[in-house]
Amino acid sequence: MYQPPHFIETDRSTLHALVRAHPLGLLISTTEAGPVADPIPFLLDPEIGENGRLRCHVARANPHWKLIAGQPEKPVLIVFQGADAYVTPSWYETKRETGKVVPTWNYAIVQVRGTARVMDDKAWLAQQIRDLTVSREAGLPEPWAVEDAPAPFIDAQLKGIIGIEIDIASIEGKWKVSQNRPISDRVGVASGLEGPLGNAEMATLVRKFGGLDN
Repeated sequence: MYQPPHFIETDRSTLHALVRAHPLGLLISTTEAGPVADPIPFLLDPEIGENGRLRCHVARANPHWKLIAGQPEKPVLIVFQGADAYVTPSWYETKRETGKVVPTWNYAIVQVRGTARVMDDKAWLAQQIRDLTVSREAGLPEPWAVEDAPAPFIDAQLKGIIGIEIDIASIEGKWKVSQNRPISDRVGVASGLEGPLGNAEMATLVRKFGGLDN
C-alpha cells in the first residue's frame, strides 16, 4: 500500500478499533490463475500471538477455504475499509484565496497480512458463531442469541460452514483525512462533512487527526 508519511497510522489501538467498527474485511488469496477475494465478517483476538489473530467462517460451498486448506500456513491479505468521503474543493479556504485546489477522496483503511489455516471443528465453529453474534447484537433493544434458535437447527447450520484462523504477521493503516491541508482547509472540510450531504464519521476523523479537537 502506498504510504505518504503524513497518512501513516501505526497506533495499534486505532488500527484495532477500525477493524472492530468495520469488521467486513476483504480476504484476498493468490492462486496460479490470479487473486481470489471474498468479503467476510471477521472477529479480532488482539491478545493472541505477537500481533493478534483474526477469525471468520465461510460457507462450505465457497471454494476459497479449499485454497487455504491446500497450502498450510497460506499467506493472505485482508483489507478493512473504514470511513470514506468525497472532498470538494469548495470546502477549502484555499479555493477562495488562490483557486489552486482540486477534489480528493478521504478514507481510513487497514491492511492485515498473515498466515491462514482452516478450522473444521464443531466446538470452534459454535464458539465463532456465538462470539460473532454477541459482537453485533450487543446494544440492540432485543438482542438475538444463538440459543434462541432450536439446537437441531443450529447444528444443521454449523454443518454448512467452515472456519478460518489468521495469525497476523503485520498490520498497517492509512488515514488520509486532510492532514496535508492547511488548518483553515481542514476546518472547512470538517464543517462540510458535518453538513446534510457529508459524512459524520469522516468529519470526526478530520477533526481528531487534523488537530482540530485540541
